[in-house]
Amino acid sequence: MPQPEPPRGPDALHAPWRLEYLESMDAAEKQGGPPAPSSGSFLLDAWRAPADDHTNHVVHRGRFGLIMLNKFPYANGHLLVALGEPRPTLLDYAPEQRAELWKLVDRAADLLQRTLQPQGINLGINQGRAAGAGVPQHLHAHLVPRWAGDVNFFTVVGNIRVIPSSLDMMADRFRQTAATMP
Repeated sequence: MPQPEPPRGPDALHAPWRLEYLESMDAAEKQGGPPAPSSGSFLLDAWRAPADDHTNHVVHRGRFGLIMLNKFPYANGHLLVALGEPRPTLLDYAPEQRAELWKLVDRAADLLQRTLQPQGINLGINQGRAAGAGVPQHLHAHLVPRWAGDVNFFTVVGNIRVIPSSLDMMADRFRQTAATMP
């Protein structure tokens, strides 16, 4: 007996906000090399512009790096952690710098836990374009909060994720929690 066709998602998902992301990544890729003020590296741009932390959704700024919301999240509350000094690989940083990166990752995990109380957190670094790095010249860590069942009907059938909160609202929640942390 033939198997029934699996349900199909929509033929097209209109997501016009992705075009800006794709074009900026293409421009940055064409320039290559380490980030420069006009490189299109949003991580370096955010680091150099502390006055724009609110607009850039930076939720914590330390002496050597920052924690910010991912503008194109996999899930609500998806955080990015980066040192201010851009390097393409983890081992391009000195041991002291790597220690600072992990201190920021620790703080981001604590911040996620306190703010959203997820049932799990995916932590990862995509080093290099082939590994999926969107900004290969500026190493950064991703922290994605997870809950049982967060891959639901929409994700499976429609091949789409639903992000229920705006970046501005989520950044405000994280900032409120960060203000209470040592």
